[in-house]
Amino acid sequence: MQIIIGGAGAIPAAKAVNYWCWGSVGIFFNLFVYRRFKGWWARHNYVLSAGLDAGVAFMAILAYFTLEIKDIDGIKWWGSGIDDHCPLAHCPTVPGIKVKGCPVFH
Repeated sequence: MQIIIGGAGAIPAAKAVNYWCWGSVGIFFNLFVYRRFKGWWARHNYVLSAGLDAGVAFMAILAYFTLEIKDIDGIKWWGSGIDDHCPLAHCPTVPGIKVKGCPVFH
């Protein structure tokens, strides 16, 4: 069990849906297919793994260059900017300092 938990530390950070997809594909091919079709699994398991890895890498490169051709720098969503998205973040927090549009702390 320690090997599984330790190996999970090498998985890149992702959303829960990614972990469910990885887990379901892994369980399907390493339990169901292994038990029912051992010969096929022995011949094609590593080819399938390499194909899935290569497909992810190819699609990442394709998406990058497709977005770059259209001068799209990347996905713009909340949290991807440099600022902290708070309208009061530029306000001072020292008591007694007054700035237009900011609350005054006493």
